[in-house]
Amino acid sequence: MSAPERVAPGEKRRDRALLIVITGGGKGKSTSAFGTMLRGWARGYRIGVFQFVKSGKWKVGEHRAARELGGIDWEKMGDGWTWTSRDLEQSADLAREGWEEVKRRISAEAYDLLLLDEFTYPMSFGWVDVDDVVRTLRDRPGFQHVILTGRDAPQALIDVADLVSEVRKVKHPFDEGIRGQQGIEW
Repeated sequence: MSAPERVAPGEKRRDRALLIVITGGGKGKSTSAFGTMLRGWARGYRIGVFQFVKSGKWKVGEHRAARELGGIDWEKMGDGWTWTSRDLEQSADLAREGWEEVKRRISAEAYDLLLLDEFTYPMSFGWVDVDDVVRTLRDRPGFQHVILTGRDAPQALIDVADLVSEVRKVKHPFDEGIRGQQGIEW
């Protein structure tokens, strides 16, 4: 079954709500998604960002910029990276609760653009059901662009997406022992 065509009211036929997946092992997946978010903000889109790995303790530059711009809802749905988690079952519960909240917002058509940052991880860890995600995103009502980021996007998600980009690492400062830097990585 193909996704219903979601054309914005009063818009040209070319304006169609897209499901976008940015995956791969290279740096720049979230950065690319946040760039698209900025474009949407500049066009007056109602925007929701849901970060599934970073906790409220992380002070990411994109969140600060979004607060300054205004009009962007931002939720942190995780408790940090899995290798720093003290309780992986709690991490899984947070991801499931986060996904349920996203589903409520999708059903309510709360946003024109939703960014589900690092959402492939809860799927690949088995914390969130891939079939439920695919069905929810494929059958979402109204005009809602959705962007998902993270490594190892499931094939079922790739199959239903309208646009898939794979970010591949060619070279990275980490390889030379250079740690992540504020303003570059977060």
